[in-house]
Amino acid sequence: MALEALAASLPPYAADIAANLTALEAETLLSDQQKWGCFVASANAVATPAALQAIEAAAFGAGLTTDAMSAAKGAAAVMAQNNVYFRALTLLKNPDYRALRSRLRMSLTFKPGVPKDDFDLWCVAVSAIHGCPDCLDAHEGALRSRGASTVAVQTALRIAAVTHAVSRVLAAEAAAKVS
Repeated sequence: MALEALAASLPPYAADIAANLTALEAETLLSDQQKWGCFVASANAVATPAALQAIEAAAFGAGLTTDAMSAAKGAAAVMAQNNVYFRALTLLKNPDYRALRSRLRMSLTFKPGVPKDDFDLWCVAVSAIHGCPDCLDAHEGALRSRGASTVAVQTALRIAAVTHAVSRVLAAEAAAKVS
């Protein structure tokens, strides 16, 4: 298990997070590319160095291709932009902004270089981390329209949640050592 060392590095108060990380690594509800892409996209969304390095190494070790790794990182990058923009539209009371074109380039979302279901799962994971309801609905809706199961989407959400928690714990522990 490639993430075993990462799980073992978590402090005792995060034992549930470590157990969830181990369980998700063994998860078979998604293809390996979908699963590892979710981990990579989520780790890039949070960008805590220790978690990011461990997860990317595990993904390569599990056979995630260079193209899929790039697409997962691209999902994190484009959703970092889109999640801020579209979440802001949700928060603004003035509806006039929703009528405007975003004028943001996001061509990767149309030609990600991997199957659309994989890319949309990764966008769901990142959008959950960033808390963008419009992007969550758009990518979940696209997945469901192509026949993806609710369990597949839930698995992407679980990977996002656990990766986020691992990253936050590691960041807090690193900060405590500096103090």
